[in-house]
Amino acid sequence: MVTFLLRGLRALLRRPAHTGWCWQSTAASHSDYDCLKAEIEQQLTPKEYFNFAQDIVAPWAQKKPSHPALLFTDGQKDTVLSYSELLLQAQTLATALSDPQAPKCALVLLPKVPAWWVVNVAASWCGTVVSCGTTMLTPRDVAHRLAKCGADCIICTPKLAASLEDVTKAMPLRIAVSEGCEEARAGWVSYQELMKSGRGRPARACVASRGDDTAQLFFTSGTTGKPKMVPHTQASYGVGHIATIRYWLDLGEEDMVWNLSDTGWAKSAWTSLYTPLMAGATAFIHQMKHFDSQEMLRTLCEYPVTVLCAPPTAYRALVQHQLCQYPFKALQHCVSAGEPLNPEVMHEWTKNTGLKIYEGFGQSETTLLCGVCKGMALRPGSMGKPAPGYNLKVLSEQLEELPPHQEGQLAVSLKQGHPVGLFRGYLHDEQRTSEAFRDGYYFTGDRAYYDEDGYFWFVGRGDDIIISSGYRIGPFEVESCLLEHPAVAESAVVSSPDALRGEVVKAFVVLAEEYKHKDANTLITDLQDHVKQMTAPYKYPRKIEFVDSLPKTVSGKIRRVELRNREWVKGEGGEPSSSSSSSSSSNHQGG
Repeated sequence: MVTFLLRGLRALLRRPAHTGWCWQSTAASHSDYDCLKAEIEQQLTPKEYFNFAQDIVAPWAQKKPSHPALLFTDGQKDTVLSYSELLLQAQTLATALSDPQAPKCALVLLPKVPAWWVVNVAASWCGTVVSCGTTMLTPRDVAHRLAKCGADCIICTPKLAASLEDVTKAMPLRIAVSEGCEEARAGWVSYQELMKSGRGRPARACVASRGDDTAQLFFTSGTTGKPKMVPHTQASYGVGHIATIRYWLDLGEEDMVWNLSDTGWAKSAWTSLYTPLMAGATAFIHQMKHFDSQEMLRTLCEYPVTVLCAPPTAYRALVQHQLCQYPFKALQHCVSAGEPLNPEVMHEWTKNTGLKIYEGFGQSETTLLCGVCKGMALRPGSMGKPAPGYNLKVLSEQLEELPPHQEGQLAVSLKQGHPVGLFRGYLHDEQRTSEAFRDGYYFTGDRAYYDEDGYFWFVGRGDDIIISSGYRIGPFEVESCLLEHPAVAESAVVSSPDALRGEVVKAFVVLAEEYKHKDANTLITDLQDHVKQMTAPYKYPRKIEFVDSLPKTVSGKIRRVELRNREWVKGEGGEPSSSSSSSSSSNHQGG
């Protein structure tokens, strides 16, 4: 059956591409930025009533029921889920979840398994808010999220369920999704058994959701506190991502898109869930446990992936191989996001594959803010021009609009209305909402400038967020974990340059008196392991430097900016960033 579907999909890929159900284009060329932007903006209108499952997935399931919605592979075995199968499974789950009443909010911690997609569509069908997180979250992280978002349901694997037993005891509904033969723990409901029970009942009707009803709730890292909660509505993603599809991904219903993002991040909702299903395309999912650049190249040669979405870290790894030895089967369009792409990487990729890489920029709080559309002239290092629906400005500290080539605060002007894809405020956090929305603008927290042709260029974060391999890491969380170790008297965490990951977490640590004469390498390993146990492992400091004191302001606040600037000056041609300071230091590059 899988072979048959793949053969049919490859035949479809040989047909001329055309666009999806609600954004067909006849007037605009992709090279005509202004015309394309204006055309798409006509479709970015708020909807009074809107439901992603009913208004997007169900029509495709009726129009082309056997077309693959999802293609999974673990490198050896393939699994295909058609549009009709996806919808049927989602309706079945929604029916089971609604007995007697659907959960208000579900915390979903699943790897790249079919159930993640089924749960998201089912939640839309029965009106449950979904809050996805990475499976790397620790019990401490999960406890915080449960308390903040008020979830009354958690969905995870049996292995994760075992580690979360203590922090989920009061949860009304706990669902374990088995990837094999694992049995559900006592007190947990088996996802597979839940699906069986749903098949024996009349399917529940889709909830009549409003366009402004919350559908997704993301947690985003902060610099001075715990992660913020970013709500997105049925329409902000289900309508707002029309621009992402047409302007940046160039995605049509004959395409197969491969997005590398983990299921715990907003980017996975963007490019693995919403945009492929909105376009009637196929989402390709490789269930690699760890990133493997050679396996990725082999996969591109074997499967008819036409659109690739990967962070710069992946492209940097791919160009280290002899790309001429890997003839891609169907790849036509490549995009990159998460951090600026090195021009030399883009050059090597294009020289060896004949394909360009189109950069894009957005946040958990937004849909695509800025990007390079197919046909637009590439300017390596630029994040492109404002996406349809967004009026981007660069502002001075006095909130004056700056001219070209002057660095300032990157903001979205709200003077012509609130963009449909832009969130409306952090949940239960009026202070940070008022800081982000003020004086008729939404402030992204980033610094940028634009050139005389309207291309925007990323300069850096306006705060201390660290972006490593596409992961956004708040220094406060890492510092807090370090301070719970008896060896640490003080700590400061900043970004540090890294050839592969772009930047990594570096911790400057002042040791407690009784630990100052301990072996430095042993201490570094202990501190790294401690952070991995206290919070998600991707946040641990890959570099640790022991110092006698930390730079501070007169009022006693740590000057992270001074430490960060020192790191980046060293990394750009000064002394090696791997550190040999006045105290002891080490540069550990973990996996």
